[in-house]
Amino acid sequence: MSVYIHSLETLVPEPCHSQEDLSRQLQERFTDPRIRRLVSQAFRHSGIEQRHMVVDGFFDCPPFDSEGQATTADRNAVYGTESRRLAVALGEKILSQEGAPGRDEITHLVFATCTGFVNPGPDFYLVRDLGLRESVERYTFGFMGCYAAIPGLKFAAQVCEADPDAVVLVIALELCSLHMQIDEAPDTILGNTVFADGAAAALVASNPHPSRPSYRIDGFRGGTLPEGESSMAWSIGNRGFDLVLSSYVPKVIGAEIGTMLQRIGVETETIDRFAVHPGGKSILDRVIGALGLDEDALDASREVLRRHGNMSSATILFVLKEMMGRTKAGERVLALAFGPGLTIETAVLTLSGIA
Repeated sequence: MSVYIHSLETLVPEPCHSQEDLSRQLQERFTDPRIRRLVSQAFRHSGIEQRHMVVDGFFDCPPFDSEGQATTADRNAVYGTESRRLAVALGEKILSQEGAPGRDEITHLVFATCTGFVNPGPDFYLVRDLGLRESVERYTFGFMGCYAAIPGLKFAAQVCEADPDAVVLVIALELCSLHMQIDEAPDTILGNTVFADGAAAALVASNPHPSRPSYRIDGFRGGTLPEGESSMAWSIGNRGFDLVLSSYVPKVIGAEIGTMLQRIGVETETIDRFAVHPGGKSILDRVIGALGLDEDALDASREVLRRHGNMSSATILFVLKEMMGRTKAGERVLALAFGPGLTIETAVLTLSGIA
């Protein structure tokens, strides 16, 4: 039985910040000219023009004080309020589409996030505020990082394979801006350069969308690159979540991705389009080199990075939505996302025509 990503939708918070303005804010906080140059170069070479965030900059706005500092509790309190608001607005958006299943048809809800913890959480309020059946089965995929949307889709597909009448709403939502840190460490500066806020939703069902193209789900594969285990990590500290994001990560991916995909059974020669999580410009450049792709092969990923930055787990769904308008019916798409571990998750999809 075939299972489809019936539809995709995305949403970002309203506040929008240009990279130029954010770079200037950070540079003004450092007196060492070397650090200022490092900040300027990191922002200038990021491949990002703007980012949407629930915070109004790095300083003097909740939860941050004038020095850009905040406790984990204060950051998480903002997550509790803003995640509910964004999740419900996104749920309303995807379920109001023409051809969307009725709200009483939603049987399962999968919610992926790694940037906050509250209970009852957004999954609870999605059911209540959207008027879904109270019997909807709710599952939260927490703290996986940037690859979490793909396991979410995998679980949704398994549900639909087991029950052809199931309709699963998958939402990945991240408020990365709440965990910005202000110090001179290169990892910290790199994180401040790329991360942003956003949410994306997918409806997964055993039938395609009645009037628009859909992705047929052909399979999932995952693996790890232990060489990068210490280069990407995410832990909870007293002043927010502490990120390790080494500049070594793109090198590991570039050196190992081709071999790893072969090892886990992904036949790249059968793939027509590549939807790669834009963890950063360097990662996209390394994937192109490692897989021998044309320079424009990752244009959908670069466009999402340019307009939105890295929104952690939500980002790959943004790329798949962008890719849908660039793909012809019958073409195979490989979705590829990275996260701590160094973990790599993939999904092979085929774009189906209008039913």
